[in-house]
This record gives sequence, structure tokens and C-alpha cells, in this order.
Amino acid sequence: MLKEERQAYIIHQINLHNKVLSSDLSVQLNVSEDTIRRDLNELAENGQVLKVYGGALSKSFQFPFQDGNVYAKESKKEIAKKAISLIQNGMTVLVGGGTTMIELARLIPNDVQCTFFTISPLVALELAEKDNIDVILVGGKLSRNTNIVTGAQVINELSEIRVDLCLLGTNSLSVDEGITDSDWEVVQIKRAMIKASQKVVILSIAEKLNSNQKMRVAPLRDVSYLVTDLDPDNHKLKEFAKSLTVL
Repeated sequence: MLKEERQAYIIHQINLHNKVLSSDLSVQLNVSEDTIRRDLNELAENGQVLKVYGGALSKSFQFPFQDGNVYAKESKKEIAKKAISLIQNGMTVLVGGGTTMIELARLIPNDVQCTFFTISPLVALELAEKDNIDVILVGGKLSRNTNIVTGAQVINELSEIRVDLCLLGTNSLSVDEGITDSDWEVVQIKRAMIKASQKVVILSIAEKLNSNQKMRVAPLRDVSYLVTDLDPDNHKLKEFAKSLTVL
């Protein structure tokens, strides 16, 4: 594989999953980790990715948040519009982090009256623009890699609440493995969020479906709704629709 092809693959994986590990890319591309590190350093120098210890992040994680760096932005807007239909006045809603959740927070109608808990300062700031929404930011250590709060304090706080609806993005989702991720701290937070919720909604672009990461968050049976940018009748959603409601 040529260097240009290899780097194009790396950029796509970073855009799709927000974060990649050098060790994983080395296996996927069948090259040494030194080769991957050189690629990541070159991509970072060109301003295409953010280099971090052990891997790289999507530019969408750079603060201040920049719309131009959002991968599949229109698809994420469409997903957000669908997910908003599940939010009803009087609900208590728990929201994760990520670019899709930011789009959702921006698109919530101003007359919606709800209480929102969130682990994302960026989502909290967007929600705070709405006149009739009470916003509670769960406290903890801010992860520079994901722009969400993590750690034992967050898990303890989540254990003390019970919400009507949990809106979560995902790194990967499959029928067999359910929700999976590559970041152990994120896995623990998502598990606590799911445990605190009566119903769980997964928001995911179609490209992330039928893929798996190393660490399991929860089985598919823990999810009530799947919201994607596909038509609900799309053949790619047929197996998911056997276990949950697809929007």
C-alpha cells in the first residue's frame, strides 16, 4: 500500500471513530508502529489530525469547537432531528458527548421544557441557550481526548440519578457485540449512563454500524432505540430492527 493510500485510510478511521490507536492501525495496515507514528506526525504537521500519546484524534475535538472539522455533519444533523422526536416535555434526559450530540443540542426547539444532565461541557453550553431547559453538568475530570468528564466522581453522581431517556453516541455498534469502544474510561462512563436510564437511544452514522472495537460497553438488548441517517427500512438495519426500534 502506498503512503498516500495508508494515510487516507488513517484519516478516514480518525474521522469515523474520532480517535485511533497506533497499535490498532499497525495491525489493520500490516505495518510497523514506527511507520504509523511517522504517518501521524506528518498528518499532524499538515494540520489534518491531532497527535496524542499512543495515537491521534479527529480535528473536531480541537477547542474551540470548529464546525468545519465535523465529519459527516449533514448526516449528524439528520440523526439529531430524528432523535429530538423522542424528547417530550417534562422528561429528564441524560446526554453524552460528541459532535452528533452538539448538533442535537443546537436543534432542540426553544419551547421544549426538560431537565438535561450531560457529561459534556460543550453540549451543556449549547443546551444552556434554550430558555426552558434546566441543564445539569455532571462533574469530574475533563478528558482532553474526548471533551467529556470521566472518573469515579462522574460514576458516583450518575448512580444517584434515574432519567427517562439517555442519548448516546457510539464508536461502534453491531448486532452480536452491541455497543463497543476503544477507550476504557469512556466505557465505564457509558455503562454508568445506561444503568441510570429507563430507555437508551443510540445515535450513529451508518458507517459505524456492524463494526466492533476492543471493549464492550453493553449488549444490544440494553438499547431501546437506534437512530441513524438511513431510512428505517434500509436493509442494513434489518437485523437491528429485530431487537430494538429503528428511526
